[in-house]
Parts: sequence; structure tokens; C-alpha cells
Amino acid sequence: MLSKKQAKIFFIAGTLLFAIIFLGLSIDSLMNGIPKNTHADKLTPQVAAGKLLWEEANCMGCHTLMGEGAYYAPELTKVYTRRGPGYIKTVLNFKGGWAPNGRHMVEYNYSDEEKEAIVAFLKWVGEMDLNGFPPAPAIKLEE
Repeated sequence: MLSKKQAKIFFIAGTLLFAIIFLGLSIDSLMNGIPKNTHADKLTPQVAAGKLLWEEANCMGCHTLMGEGAYYAPELTKVYTRRGPGYIKTVLNFKGGWAPNGRHMVEYNYSDEEKEAIVAFLKWVGEMDLNGFPPAPAIKLEE
């Protein structure tokens, strides 16, 4: 059994040790991990414009991106890889709004430039190294 003094020393030493470990890992993530994994060097004005359109339309009110957002509509982190740019552009301006499986997405009537910006943003997000997120489906659907 530890005395009060020993318990206090043990607590302070443990707190300091784990604080140093936490700070070291945080610095490593900021210096090495985040820029490399997000490929920040490929962040273009078009990608930034797509992100701005994403935010203005409140897409996260229905969709998730990198696991963040609402769960009403599909997860879009890897939509560029799964569906491709043509599909994305079609869904954005689908006459009367896109409504698969009873869920309804409004018709945005974006210009070609705006659609290209959103596609560029979703492509950039999809190319991030997210350590296996989102996971591949556990079942394979028949084609």
C-alpha cells in the first residue's frame, strides 16, 4: 500500500509521463502525419471552392464525410472512387431532385464549374489516407 506522499508522487509522475507522450505524439502527427496523409500539397483553389459549396449547401446535414455528419444519406468519403465524376454531377442536378430508396436530395442546378469544384473536393477527400476508413463492405452483392 502506498502512503499519501508516495501516491501523490506516483500520480504526478504518471501525469507528467503521459502528458509528455501525448505532446510528442501530437507534434509528430502535426509535423509528419497530417500533411502526408491528407496530401495537402494537392489542395487547389478548385478543391477549396468545392468545400465552400459543400458547406453552403449544408451537405453534412444529410451525408457523412470521413465519418462526420448526419446518417440520413450515404457516406461520401469514397464516392469518387465508387461512382465516378459523371455520377456525382448527374445526382447534383437531377431533374426534380435525386430520390433513391425513398430519400430525397434536392435539385441544386449547379453550373458546370460548380459541379467540377464539388467533384474535385470529393476526389481530394477520397484520396486521403484514412487508415482503412470507410471499411469495405463485409458482404459482396451479386452483380
